[in-house]
Amino acid sequence: MSGASSKTFAVAITGASGAIYAVRTLRALLADGHHVHLIMSKYGRYVMHEEQGWQADSESILDFLTRVGGDEIRNGTMDEHNVNDLTRAISSGSAPCDGMVVVPCSAKSLSSIAHGSSSNLIERTADVTLKERRPLVLVVRETPMNLIQLRNMVTVAEAGAAVVPAMPAFYQKPVTFEDLGDFIAGRILGLLGLDHELFTRWTGGGGDGT
Repeated sequence: MSGASSKTFAVAITGASGAIYAVRTLRALLADGHHVHLIMSKYGRYVMHEEQGWQADSESILDFLTRVGGDEIRNGTMDEHNVNDLTRAISSGSAPCDGMVVVPCSAKSLSSIAHGSSSNLIERTADVTLKERRPLVLVVRETPMNLIQLRNMVTVAEAGAAVVPAMPAFYQKPVTFEDLGDFIAGRILGLLGLDHELFTRWTGGGGDGT
């Protein structure tokens, strides 16, 4: 991808299971040459360690992504921000940003975003994304869901966010966990207005529709 067509996105990782969705989304964005503002909550970092094996004390997140995703990760650029630092440029609507994804999105983060809380950089950046009418994708990872969580999803959807439950499809015949992760990553990229080849799209069946 040429520099002229590269875009800037905020990616937040919160404390819900499903770190593979974050890794595959980051891999896709960076490999395509985009710039990423990465924000991880305390428990988002924990999930990255537990589920993906990232050793934060000995390896930068960019080095980790390169190790698991290949050298094409270096096609893009990334800035990592402290979740508690509300002075970062992305906390302002005047900062250039083409959209945001929270992946995975915990029920707590969903609630905070639904109610306009801006107590940390993830919540503030999401609030800015909504007020600036930019794409906001929330990959909610929780099951079963209670009525409060369902209502929070309705609230953020009414405010303009896209709610993407972390529910991969199987019509593309996935073989690996990465295939499952790429399906969700592909749906995220589509909602951000980006082309991708992360999975084979459904082209219709040959049955009678019953």
